[in-house]
Amino acid sequence: MSDPILAAIRRNVLELLPDVEPELVTEDRSLTDLGCNSIDRAEVVSMTMEDLGVSVPVREFADVHDIGALAAVLRKHAP
Repeated sequence: MSDPILAAIRRNVLELLPDVEPELVTEDRSLTDLGCNSIDRAEVVSMTMEDLGVSVPVREFADVHDIGALAAVLRKHAP
């Protein structure tokens, strides 16, 4: 995966949910589809923001329904 933002999301999902097959972590999947509960989802977002060195207001995640949308929000704030 050449996109560092998607790679960071994938890495964090797999760290939190080691039973998930890496090839299932795709842009069109939601974190819920992969088995994340609300705490897991918040943790993935938090860990990924920390990895990328970005800070994103919580309200910007309101319309995020899949990994691609999450990556797009994070990409807007990436240096």
